[in-house]
Amino acid sequence: MTEALLPAFLGVNILAFVLMGWDKLMAKASARRIPENTLLLAALFGGGAGAFLGMKLFRHKTRHPRFFLVLPVVAALQVGALVYFAM
Repeated sequence: MTEALLPAFLGVNILAFVLMGWDKLMAKASARRIPENTLLLAALFGGGAGAFLGMKLFRHKTRHPRFFLVLPVVAALQVGALVYFAM
């Protein structure tokens, strides 16, 4: 079962990371943005680590409590669950 979870986990995290980067790029260009709820849902559905890394790397959404408080907790819980189920 964990063999199937790892690629899915990586895929969702890559997607969340890319969404954070794309939203930052669109913010700089004053173009159409990705809704905050979409970014948070990507994190909650397994992409917490990718969203958190994207937030830090792109310096995006770092002042929004919904992100700087929630994403580290979600990422830690998801990574912890992955490690637990991998054992």
